Amino acid sequence: MHEARQYTKTENNAVKCSLCNHRCAIKEGSHGICGVRLNENGTLYAATYGKISAEAVDPIEKKPLFHYLPGTLSYSLGSIGCNFHCQHCQNWHISRATFDNAHLRPLSPEAGVERAIASGSASIAWTYNEPTIWHEYAFDMGVLARTKGLGTIYVTNGYITEEALRELAPMLGAFRVDIKAFTDDFYKKVCGAKLQPVLDSAALARELGMHIETVTLVIPGLNDSREEMEGLIRWVIEYLGPATPMHFSAFHPDYKMTDRGATPVATLEKIYTMAKELGLRFPYLGNVYNNPYENTYCPACGATLIERQGFSSRFVSLEGQQCKKCGEKIEIMRHVS
Repeated sequence: MHEARQYTKTENNAVKCSLCNHRCAIKEGSHGICGVRLNENGTLYAATYGKISAEAVDPIEKKPLFHYLPGTLSYSLGSIGCNFHCQHCQNWHISRATFDNAHLRPLSPEAGVERAIASGSASIAWTYNEPTIWHEYAFDMGVLARTKGLGTIYVTNGYITEEALRELAPMLGAFRVDIKAFTDDFYKKVCGAKLQPVLDSAALARELGMHIETVTLVIPGLNDSREEMEGLIRWVIEYLGPATPMHFSAFHPDYKMTDRGATPVATLEKIYTMAKELGLRFPYLGNVYNNPYENTYCPACGATLIERQGFSSRFVSLEGQQCKKCGEKIEIMRHVS
């Protein structure tokens, strides 16, 4: 197995992992909360290094990323394990999988980059399960990907530590982060985590120059109050900037959360309107069918810049990074820098 990064050895062959904000103390023969970082004889191993459970070529809009290489394809990889235990997980079949029941297959970093290029993708995304716990593999593949002109994407819950995120920064282009709610109570009860480390990592990712987009799954009765959504939007505007794309997505019952119905579209549309009123330039709705609030509009004149249906996109009034109608500069990355 591949030795882990981001850990220190302690007494009695135990180790302290510094990859995510659980900062697990792992005894010999045991593993962290994620289930994939194993202590054998006082050495921490990244047990999923070079092992994938899912591989696809997706429209980048599926991540969702609307302002990072829009209209392109993203070579997407996932493995197993997670450092959250979300009751509503939509990928629970891999996030909760074990080595005994997972269908893993090998893929080296070099082969991953070759497949990404051959697929015509403009980027590589580590997604489907939490990429933070895949740190060493994503790091090695990402460094190589950047030398080949590919974009690099984490679709993440944002629970990565400052030291691990700083290590990734030279290779990581986009940090698509879930902010699952804006209360610590939600994170504790629903995810088995805390809110503040997620906010801290998102703010640090911005400081380090990564492209940031946030996603919040709006769950009826749990995180959908006007007060909570307003607090979240105001935080993003202040700490990530008013041009940060925020995606507000519809919940549907899944995994261990089947006690409530899907999110009404009217609820999402009210949040969208509030976000615009508060000064957010680019709010979006997700998991809704053929809704005009999936489109990108010019914040200055209201012209339709990018029209979306499902995961397809059509450029309408966007010339480079400018609105064709009024000349407003649009914060959008069309090419890998």
